[in-house]
Amino acid sequence: MKDYEDVCDQITLTLDDDSELLCDVIATFPATINGKEQMYIALLPTDATPESEIFLYRFFEDGEDIDLQNIEDDEEFEIVSDAFDELLDEEEFDSLMEDDEE
Repeated sequence: MKDYEDVCDQITLTLDDDSELLCDVIATFPATINGKEQMYIALLPTDATPESEIFLYRFFEDGEDIDLQNIEDDEEFEIVSDAFDELLDEEEFDSLMEDDEE
């Protein structure tokens, strides 16, 4: 499984009003939905403020092409949000452990 962050660390989103929004890739991560593992991506606008939202999308990769799909289902969004929160918690823990080793 290729980690998208190794390929590119920014994505330009085209919004509903056809405006574009440049976002940093925070992470790609798996989540299990209805017994099936799927990949998701977390994006943060490059001009983010502390109040900015993190965007979560279903993530598909087809060769060189990237396909982001909106998460329409509330239950799926909740599962994905929890998986992202766990990822952040693990990274924070790993960072703390690295600091202790130094």
